[in-house]
Amino acid sequence: MKKSLVILGFLVFGGIMAFSQNYPTAQETAPDSMGWMQGFPPSKEKTLHASDGSFFEFPALRYSVNHMREFFPTRNVSSGIGKKYQLKTNLDPAIGNVAFTPWDSDKAMTFEESLDANYTDGIIVMHKGKIVYEKYPAGLKPDGLHAAMSVSKSFTGTIASILVADGKLDPSKKVAEYIPELKGSGFSDATVQEVMDMTTAIKYSEDYNDPSAEIWAYSAAGNVFRPANYTGPQNYYEYLATVKKLPDSEHGEAFGYRTVNTELLAWICSRVTGQGLADMVSEMIWKPLGAHYDGYYQVDPSGIAFAGGGFDLNLRDMAAFGEMMRNSGKLNGKQIIPAAAVKDIATGGSSEEYKATFAKGDYPKLRGWSYHNMWWITNNSHGAYMARGVHGQAIYIDPAAQMVIARFASTYYASNKYIDPLSIPAYEAVAEYLIKK
Repeated sequence: MKKSLVILGFLVFGGIMAFSQNYPTAQETAPDSMGWMQGFPPSKEKTLHASDGSFFEFPALRYSVNHMREFFPTRNVSSGIGKKYQLKTNLDPAIGNVAFTPWDSDKAMTFEESLDANYTDGIIVMHKGKIVYEKYPAGLKPDGLHAAMSVSKSFTGTIASILVADGKLDPSKKVAEYIPELKGSGFSDATVQEVMDMTTAIKYSEDYNDPSAEIWAYSAAGNVFRPANYTGPQNYYEYLATVKKLPDSEHGEAFGYRTVNTELLAWICSRVTGQGLADMVSEMIWKPLGAHYDGYYQVDPSGIAFAGGGFDLNLRDMAAFGEMMRNSGKLNGKQIIPAAAVKDIATGGSSEEYKATFAKGDYPKLRGWSYHNMWWITNNSHGAYMARGVHGQAIYIDPAAQMVIARFASTYYASNKYIDPLSIPAYEAVAEYLIKK
């Protein structure tokens, strides 16, 4: 049986799924036509389970990303009862015909064609504060919630950026100054900023092909379906205390994309505020934003939110969040988060030093990019930056084009290394189209 790993809300396969494999098309795997979990009870062959990983095997994952709360314990992110944001709509059907050429290809395709190629569940394009394109090709409904996967990291990074801007969190302090429990761990002498930028020199691998990789112990600590004889760390916090530092390495030297950094950052923020992550997102972002729908976080066996990939939210709410970021923290004329926090996220990682640090990571197709405060900073001339998650989740913010793209998807290939060649040039082409309008 293929080795698989459930980390509270997404399943990672023992090998990365690639384009070379033959999978049914997006239309053939649309959840409504597949019949997952329909009936009372559903038929045995259409029943999905989280405990055995079947809920996240393709094409079942196309259903599950819209129903994560039905598989895992969760903690609510309240949108409150206050005034809700307003977004105007002025649809431009010509956007679907915008053409682009995917990386490593000589065959052009249209933006509309790219939606099924990326197994898109829902996508919104905003321009100058208005929704100009909105589609729900499969599974997701306009009022539904969808797993954001590692886009969740950028929400955690935004919370930390707000605390820094408010003077409540000092990014130059060492981790152990905020979390004394981590003295002696690999994180102890890292700065908070190095955690935020994922440049910690820790002995930790997310290589799913390696049975001895630390990712397996991390996942076991957060797995609500672990066996009764399990004796390891009981939650994320206990696992973080076991992480060691790489020999002969120093923090801050190289970028390394490791989810445990996000778990630690959320813990630091909780220690500063006295709130769990779900409550911080609610009080500092969701309620002030006027989000229309409550979100939720999947949680570990101790009720700790899965900061690195457990946020589930509505697509329009995610687009509104992106528009607020594009507009220096404002939406509908109201300052939601400090402008200084947004500026630091959008431009703080653009230096040559950050780019050199990022270049030491394993992202050959993202030359000239950088990573800062848990956001990805592109190399294009528009100053674009983005949040990214496995299986196609994205918030893409292009300040020069005054454009925001929010997308949920359920591709059979998990890694963004396979998703980027179809996605990034598509976003850039739409931006070029809109900047001329």
